[in-house]
Amino acid sequence: MKNIFASHRYCGPWVAGALLPLLVAPVLAVDLATADGAWTFSIDGNVNAEYVYSNCQSPGSAHAVAGGLTCVGSPNGNGVSSVDNGLLPAAFVFGVATTQDGFDITAHLGLYPGIDTHTGGDPNNANAGGNNTALGTAGLDVRQVYATFGNKDMGTVLVGRQIGLFGADVILNDMTLLGVGGPGGAASAAPGNTTLGGIGLGYIYTDWLAQIDYTTPDFSGFSVTAGIFNPINSLTNGDATEPKKAPGFHGKAVFKLPIADGVKFYASATFITQEQDYVSVARGPYSYTGTGYDVFAKIDVQDFEAFGYYYHGSGLGTTGLFVLSDDGLGHKRDSDGYMAQLTYKFGPVKLGVNYGDSRLDQATGEVAPTLVRSNRKATGGVYYSMTKNLTLLGEYSNVKSEAQNGGSNTANTFNIGAFVGF
Repeated sequence: MKNIFASHRYCGPWVAGALLPLLVAPVLAVDLATADGAWTFSIDGNVNAEYVYSNCQSPGSAHAVAGGLTCVGSPNGNGVSSVDNGLLPAAFVFGVATTQDGFDITAHLGLYPGIDTHTGGDPNNANAGGNNTALGTAGLDVRQVYATFGNKDMGTVLVGRQIGLFGADVILNDMTLLGVGGPGGAASAAPGNTTLGGIGLGYIYTDWLAQIDYTTPDFSGFSVTAGIFNPINSLTNGDATEPKKAPGFHGKAVFKLPIADGVKFYASATFITQEQDYVSVARGPYSYTGTGYDVFAKIDVQDFEAFGYYYHGSGLGTTGLFVLSDDGLGHKRDSDGYMAQLTYKFGPVKLGVNYGDSRLDQATGEVAPTLVRSNRKATGGVYYSMTKNLTLLGEYSNVKSEAQNGGSNTANTFNIGAFVGF
């Protein structure tokens, strides 16, 4: 499974828990109104770069861990250096907005260029053409195009391709969103556009999904979102994929409570379900339904912030949606994980630590001794706001991957970089 996670599209373009076209802290948009004032145009974005150094597990002592997220060294040494984007790629997000006949209408297009060299194919996937050689070019990821309409009385409808609901709050609040966290493909010979952060190391990647959602109005801090999304196939099931009979369904409940001046509480819970359909040469057609839920809670007290997160899935997989979700025969694997984070800000400096663990069980009756059992990570970070839109940062992360048979690999990563948001 090493190639599956060597480089990836796992990242999210928002931060600090605010659902904005792009997350940086703070974000400034340039608004250009049309002559008649009917539409407002805006652009948000960021450019970032990180120097990433990983000390990987020695090949002589490494264990086989299928689905492990720890890098392993080579005969030439255990150290890997690269200059990459962090968990977020660079981004330019264009938006338009208007109010017509009492309805607020918006539309957004997000373009996400990387800084690493690729020769073609998926710019986030080293297996699709990225080889980090001369005469290459950076890739462009068009992952986001959506529109919304509604008002405070009726709620809001979203249509298009946008970040998912399951696992969204944890990645949006992960302090490594502006940094690196788990290095992922950055610790390889052909880095992708993004790193892992805490993906697969405490939470499943929320992903970018074609969807139609409805969010209720705010009822004293409480709201609910429900919708359908285009069903996605398992990345790791090798059988022939059948068309899906029904869309995937997801829902989210949110509660916000301002307690006092500078003190606030936020909580959410989400649910996801989708059927997988395949045809095997050996056993014919089969299917299984992947389901999952998560809970997230965060409290802010002046300059102190803490959050806790937990998820559980059955046939949902680990690291990415439906990755390693079954044994290849339709027997579901259970998974769960958690992340905790503490940050404290004094003046322009924020200090933070987080720890996460993603666990995967074998299916009933399955014997897969080298299948990953756990991917876990601890990160400490320093984030310095040199200006309102420029952040300098440094992180240290320890990652450990363990197989079902107890064999494990450990790696350490250090990164320094700059993040410019506009």
